[in-house]
Amino acid sequence: MHSERPKPLHRLCGRPMVLHVLHALAELDLERAVLVVGHGASRVTKVIGEQPPPGLHIDFVEQRVQRGTGDAVSVALTAFPEDDTEDDDIIVLPGDTPLLRPPTLAALVRTHRRAEAAATVLTARVAEPTGYGRVTRDRNGRVWRIVEHSDATEEELDIDEINTSIYVFRRSVLAPSLRRLTPDNSQGEYYLTDVVEVLHDAGYPVVSMVVDDPMEAAGVNDRHQLSVAEAELRARINERWMRRGVTMVDPEATYVDSTVELAPDVVLYPGTQLQGHTVVETGAELGPYTQLADCRVGARAVVTATVGTNAVVGADARVGPWAHLAPGARLAEGEVTGPGFGGGAGPVE
Repeated sequence: MHSERPKPLHRLCGRPMVLHVLHALAELDLERAVLVVGHGASRVTKVIGEQPPPGLHIDFVEQRVQRGTGDAVSVALTAFPEDDTEDDDIIVLPGDTPLLRPPTLAALVRTHRRAEAAATVLTARVAEPTGYGRVTRDRNGRVWRIVEHSDATEEELDIDEINTSIYVFRRSVLAPSLRRLTPDNSQGEYYLTDVVEVLHDAGYPVVSMVVDDPMEAAGVNDRHQLSVAEAELRARINERWMRRGVTMVDPEATYVDSTVELAPDVVLYPGTQLQGHTVVETGAELGPYTQLADCRVGARAVVTATVGTNAVVGADARVGPWAHLAPGARLAEGEVTGPGFGGGAGPVE
């Protein structure tokens, strides 16, 4: 049975996968971001245009023919103004690494600049490197080549340091190096990884930074990896809210989208799912087994075993158990309601 590979617009914790990457970039001091799009370009640009990360200027360029990662970066460079400083650095990363943390990206840039490198590769050491490009080094220990798994020798397959496909390049040497790439490989594509060898052989310094947690740089290539990334993101979200004063009786059974807003002293019981742009105010108690999407819950309200969409629950209101808040439903402050409320009757004032 064929299983379609997850795409950048697959949602994790309420946000398209590529938006998690862009939000990580948005926390750096960047002049602009360029997103290379291919199949489904119009849908990608529409989704990101509707909810761009704050403060990040994004340009879109289309790779009309899929000829590899090296060609994709060549296309991306066309979006950068020619009058930009040649000494600028360019960060390159895939759109399917939603677990990457901003501090890791910032450390990668610092490593690159301290070494005055032409290229810096983010690498990881993993126990099972199957499928990943291996990082090879010269006799002096410097990064020499990145060999794709399908092109690696038996000796190279034993290397446990892998390429994460995340780089920083000095802009002045990137374009000339890309022009020297050839599709002489098993895939017949222009590999961005080959730029590393081009720069090394030309005498430019190429360095690496090993990421502390390999999970950060994990790509999402199938539905299993998608579920692993989802679980990790949810754990991070829950930890952040608990450190801000939210009580989760059972964090592993509590699901909060990255777009949800919670006030301090909110209590979430097991089985609670908060989705979309739900906002919960101070002292509210939700669950167990409550699912709300795009709802607003007032201070000190109690919502038990309830499903709701685009509804408003007033402060000190009591809802459920076994209630349904239909789209547009509104409970006044202090109102009490039981099973079946709002089940299709429309807005209630």
